[in-house]
Amino acid sequence: MASVPASCPRPPQAAVRHLLPLPLQLQLVCRLRRLPLPQLGLSAAARRGEALPRAAEGGDGRAAAKEEEVDEEDEEEDVGGREAGEDDVARGAEGAGAARGSGRFAADYISLGIREPVYEVVEVKANGSVSTEKISRRQLLKSSGLRLRDTRSVDPSLWLMNSMPSLLVREQAILLNLGSLRAIAMHERVLIFNYNSPGGKVFLELLRPRLNPRNINGGPAMPFQLEVVEAALLSRIQRLERRLMHVEPRVATLLEVLPNRLTGDVLEQLRLSKQSLVELGSRAGDLKQMLIDLLEDPHEIRRICIMGRNCTLDKVSDDMECSVPLEKQVAEEEEEEIEMLLENYLQRCESCHGQAERLLDSAREMEDSIAVNLSSRRLEVSTVELLLQVGTFCVAVGALIAGIFGMNLKSYLENNTWAFWATTGGIAVGAVAGFFIMYKYLKDRKIL
Repeated sequence: MASVPASCPRPPQAAVRHLLPLPLQLQLVCRLRRLPLPQLGLSAAARRGEALPRAAEGGDGRAAAKEEEVDEEDEEEDVGGREAGEDDVARGAEGAGAARGSGRFAADYISLGIREPVYEVVEVKANGSVSTEKISRRQLLKSSGLRLRDTRSVDPSLWLMNSMPSLLVREQAILLNLGSLRAIAMHERVLIFNYNSPGGKVFLELLRPRLNPRNINGGPAMPFQLEVVEAALLSRIQRLERRLMHVEPRVATLLEVLPNRLTGDVLEQLRLSKQSLVELGSRAGDLKQMLIDLLEDPHEIRRICIMGRNCTLDKVSDDMECSVPLEKQVAEEEEEEIEMLLENYLQRCESCHGQAERLLDSAREMEDSIAVNLSSRRLEVSTVELLLQVGTFCVAVGALIAGIFGMNLKSYLENNTWAFWATTGGIAVGAVAGFFIMYKYLKDRKIL
């Protein structure tokens, strides 16, 4: 019984299979056997190694089926090798494309000219050693455990935008921004950015003597990060107090001199002193507000206490949880010490701010007094000018009469000897009477 294959059989010879691609093999065999062209889906199924439906009956059918099984095995081996080669080529092409893409990306990155910023800092360790080093931003973030947005408050290149004092507490570091002092305090070291500024120099002078194992009273020293915070606050408040002590006697002297001596030099000194007081009061007020915000946030103070210890804060109750009970007790005691420390510097800052505001108010009152005095003088000058204008008006009326008689027209009065004296007397009396009449009118209208 003849077998009818469901699709065109595979080419019987391996040489043809190797020479021609699979679609051309199917077309060639179908034309030789005069069978319809198979669907593309069957060729895909053949490439996947799926069995094609066949009707095999009798000896011819079994022979044809056996021949096709052998052909399918050869074809599977050939197609498998071809697919493996195609996969290798595809992977190679993908790798080359990725290499080209990465090369283009690297070329684009280099062409942009982007360079990672490098900071020159002074590193002060807990043992008191001081060294100058250069550190990149990536190394800084990796060593301090900070994020990129945290460095904005201490970045020296952003001092115009971040001039407000701040004390930011993170898990592994404390960021200090106190005007010209910008530093990052960690558990065993502190990095000072603008160490050549006045604030950085004063901070170094105050910090290095404090890095000793025991304090002056003989008790145990505070943790390193607290020593750094106290030295930073002390340096900032001392600078404010020195500036206040420099401005205060100068302002007091000006307040004594100004009521009796109004000159351009004295007024210029008052203006400069007032400008210094405004700047001083603004800085002291910003520092005071920062300390108030820090004291009103116990969470930040507790984060300072647990820094460098095996302690955590409960997110719900904000309580400290330490693996060692002794560490919890020490952290709680340090929390009280930090609050007392911040309260002490807050009082000093409030005193400096209050004194600056009082001196500024006195200077403003003196300016108001000077303005009133000058207004009074201007009023007197205006009164004199008004009286002179009234007198000039009266005399001008007399001059008008004299000008009328001076015309070369005959009025028949020039023939009388008494006409000259009568006219002159009338002009004088009329001018004086007109002046007093105008003066009384201006007094009644409260213009004078």
